[in-house]
Amino acid sequence: MIPRLAKLSKSHSFFLFGLRGTGKSTLLKSHFFSEKCLWIDLLDAEMEERFALRPQDFEPFVKGHKDIQWVIIDEVQKIPKLLDSVHRLIESTSLKFALTGSSARKLKRGQANLLAGRAFVYHLYPFSYLELSEQFDLQETMTWGMLPKVHALDTMEDKKQFLRSYSQTYLLEEIVAEQLVRNVTPFRKFLSVAAQCTGKIINIQNISRDVGVDPKTIQNYFQILEETWLGFFLHPFQNSFRKRLGHQPKFYFYDIGIVRSLAHLLDLPLLPQTSYYGEVFEYFIILEFMKLASYQQKDIQFSFLRTQDGVKVDLILEIPGKPIYLIEIKSKETITREDTLSLKKIASELNTSKAYCLSRDPHILDFDGVKCMPWELGIEEILNFKMISQAI
Repeated sequence: MIPRLAKLSKSHSFFLFGLRGTGKSTLLKSHFFSEKCLWIDLLDAEMEERFALRPQDFEPFVKGHKDIQWVIIDEVQKIPKLLDSVHRLIESTSLKFALTGSSARKLKRGQANLLAGRAFVYHLYPFSYLELSEQFDLQETMTWGMLPKVHALDTMEDKKQFLRSYSQTYLLEEIVAEQLVRNVTPFRKFLSVAAQCTGKIINIQNISRDVGVDPKTIQNYFQILEETWLGFFLHPFQNSFRKRLGHQPKFYFYDIGIVRSLAHLLDLPLLPQTSYYGEVFEYFIILEFMKLASYQQKDIQFSFLRTQDGVKVDLILEIPGKPIYLIEIKSKETITREDTLSLKKIASELNTSKAYCLSRDPHILDFDGVKCMPWELGIEEILNFKMISQAI
């Protein structure tokens, strides 16, 4: 069993959101192994049809099961109307609810009852390196990503086949099933273009021309990716810093394997000392920061910086009550003073900041206030992460 870092409540109802295939159901089965639960799986066609046609039957159905403590509803976004019944049951009974979802779009668009604070909200992501522990392999992760199913497969061909099936068939079926787009063909092309733009500053106009739809449609497509937990925007640093550029964000998918599949790059080897290797390594580090900060339930603002003269900071963390963290990410195995000069320059202009260079160099170095660390140690020091896991 792989331990997960998500810390779920056993005393309060909650939502658990996340990309399909991240292990939400598996986590809940482990979390509630000793509790008396009623499981309602809305991926089951018969169960979904029953409550979709007669949502008024839901409350009698739940009340008909005696001596239960928890009700677990898998993929609740399929029937948002059930949340009204959940709300009433929370208010009128001692029952608690665990509600999973892989899309917030139908809930938001349908003005669903999100229980107004009566349920906590958690997120589950593909594996983190901390969760895999001794099983973690950087090259494997950068090649295939960290979806639990991929991790469980043994051969390279099986991993390729799964990722291609997931990204080219399943994701589109998910979008169609949720009726999120009317025309699948341009959205299919958009997925490929968006994957190729991962980690780069987004130019809506250019993507619009490449896909062949108007810019508003492209903005809507990106919103779909956010609301189905496929990815997130990383926005530029918002400060009075005089060299800050524009307002165009970057976009990241939550899994490297999905990106490589959508971009048709699964057959491209990841070779150290190449620019592509460096891009994927940077991408991996940013994903780890996002996942681990989410599991800690910390109020952290993430951004990046690129100046007019080409100086950049890969990741900036703003944590309440702490200095601004400036993070440069390099895939090199040997870091030199020259690698830190631009970061030092930015840090000197933001005098309330701490500067870090995270890399594959195994040594801890300090070049004029820029702390250079192995990436694992750097992540754990910056986030002050304490390993509190929950086995599944």
